[in-house]
Amino acid sequence: MSISQNILLLNKVNSNGMKHILTTGGTIEGLEYDKPENRISSPTISIANFLESANVSFEYTIDTVFQKDSRFITPEDRIKLASRIAASDSDKILITHGTLTMAETAKFLGRLQLDKTIVLVGALILGTEKDTDAPFNLGYALGVLDFLEKGVYIAMNGNIFSWDNVKKNVETNRFEKEL
Repeated sequence: MSISQNILLLNKVNSNGMKHILTTGGTIEGLEYDKPENRISSPTISIANFLESANVSFEYTIDTVFQKDSRFITPEDRIKLASRIAASDSDKILITHGTLTMAETAKFLGRLQLDKTIVLVGALILGTEKDTDAPFNLGYALGVLDFLEKGVYIAMNGNIFSWDNVKKNVETNRFEKEL
């Protein structure tokens, strides 16, 4: 399917008020590998599974942009993601993303000044693990999506960060303000 066909399909699927969830892989979907040759071809858990088990009552669509451990996301991948956001009729966009490069993707999208509310979310513990933070983070991010002004944010572990003031502290395995 061509990019223009994908855009047309997205325009038919989404309507204003509906939350549009774009997946990119990462720990939240059980994708974690340290070398491209160790790549898993598909996620081991889906965002749809989390939402179905939570019995959510809001309207949403889910589309996969790509499925990668975030350390292997390329500039071309970020352009593809931005194109999907721009093509969406929804002004509420949730992006599931690996945490290693989430801040970089947020900064890339923030600089584009897209006229939408965009929240990136992930998990620090694999979504397949019993003690994963994935369901909490996903629920929190979806909850705040309706209350944030247009812009780009990261929602992790009960905190909201603006795209221009966030970093991942790999030593503490937490997100924090840059300044």
